[in-house]
Amino acid sequence: MFTGIIQSVGQVVFKQQTKGDFSFVVKTNFKEVSDIELGDSIACNGVCLTVTEVDGDKISLDVSLETLSKTQVADWQIGSAINLEKSLTLKDKLGGHLVSGHVDAVALCVGIETSARSTIYQFKIPQELDKYIVKKGSVALNGVSLTVNGIKDGVLSVNLIPHTLEQTNLGQLKLDDRVNIEIDTIARYVEKMLPDFKSSLL
Repeated sequence: MFTGIIQSVGQVVFKQQTKGDFSFVVKTNFKEVSDIELGDSIACNGVCLTVTEVDGDKISLDVSLETLSKTQVADWQIGSAINLEKSLTLKDKLGGHLVSGHVDAVALCVGIETSARSTIYQFKIPQELDKYIVKKGSVALNGVSLTVNGIKDGVLSVNLIPHTLEQTNLGQLKLDDRVNIEIDTIARYVEKMLPDFKSSLL
């Protein structure tokens, strides 16, 4: 489990395709790396991945075909900037919202507009996700916990303050770039429980 508060922006230093899936090595740039162990979960652009090897501040990661089909991980190249967050512990602050690292789909950047010192980004999302996103609700984009400015006709709008632009890779986004999107987990449970709740009222 994660919070959507990015702790470091790492860089891909190795990429290898093997039988259709990929292996990566990422230089983490974490301030503290002694607590990273083999088998740990790290959110990489919002994707929960397992550490398969630790070499100083570099971690190795294997990415399955399932993950490749749901995310933009295949877009990563040597030098790509990757948002990183270690998994949540019970003593950590929950500064964002509960993020599982189970990406729902890929969203496309379709609008970038300056708003004073901030930047408003618009993303085209898969139509089936529209119902799970509400204005002033939470969403994770490339692992970053963000507040929804608005949602209309499958286009999601978020406002990024200077700190977010500087401390994550979202500040590097260009039109037509793809990002990983994860909806608020609570919405999934509400949808599943709602039919039973309606039945109980009849």
